[in-house]
Amino acid sequence: MSKQAAVENSKILKKAPTKLKQVVTDNTLATNVMNMLVTAIVKGDIAPGTKISEPELARAYGISRGPLREAIRRLEGLRLVELKPHVGARVVQLSVKELIEIYRVREALEGMAARLAAQHMSQQEIDDLRSLLDNHEKTICELDGLSYFQKEGDLDFHYRIVKGSKNAKMLELLGSDLYHLVRMYRYQFSVSSSRPKRALKEHRQIVDAIESRDPELAEILMRRHISAARINIEEKLDQ
Repeated sequence: MSKQAAVENSKILKKAPTKLKQVVTDNTLATNVMNMLVTAIVKGDIAPGTKISEPELARAYGISRGPLREAIRRLEGLRLVELKPHVGARVVQLSVKELIEIYRVREALEGMAARLAAQHMSQQEIDDLRSLLDNHEKTICELDGLSYFQKEGDLDFHYRIVKGSKNAKMLELLGSDLYHLVRMYRYQFSVSSSRPKRALKEHRQIVDAIESRDPELAEILMRRHISAARINIEEKLDQ
């Protein structure tokens, strides 16, 4: 939004009826709380299967129940929360079978996304992707190599690859419907002494293949990368 547009919006809001101002405020609060809850769920601060307590969250975030309920409703739309009658809201908890099925779908679709990215990403997009991985490396080092947390959207390597495929349906599936659910399990199962650094190395190899305009190699490396993540999950679940 431009500075002039922001000023105009501010003037309009000042003249708006009290009820309209409250709606705008509540929507902003709901969005802010939703974003904080997404991060907490993805990082495991609110664990899978946890019952969402509206009174506790309302006190924690210092907001009324209205914006909080809206935030929880949006989390349901992101598939991070399940709302059940007479039970309330709980953080989604996938079965082992469901989780492995999602990773197999990711392996196929993100492999194709990497193939398309090698054909369609501009050199500037590839350069930006390398810069993103440099920032990720700094973050991993700061965390002593124990975790690899990627913020959402353009700060997420996998999202950038899917976006770089220039395939709208691919982005709709992997960047919307399953996106945050995948982020949650991708992060929580990457917390180990070796997987984060290994994952970063695999990311760099994928970018090398994309920059070399080698679609077949880019797809193979992405499929191997996600397969390795799936095997890591299976090993942890068997412990």
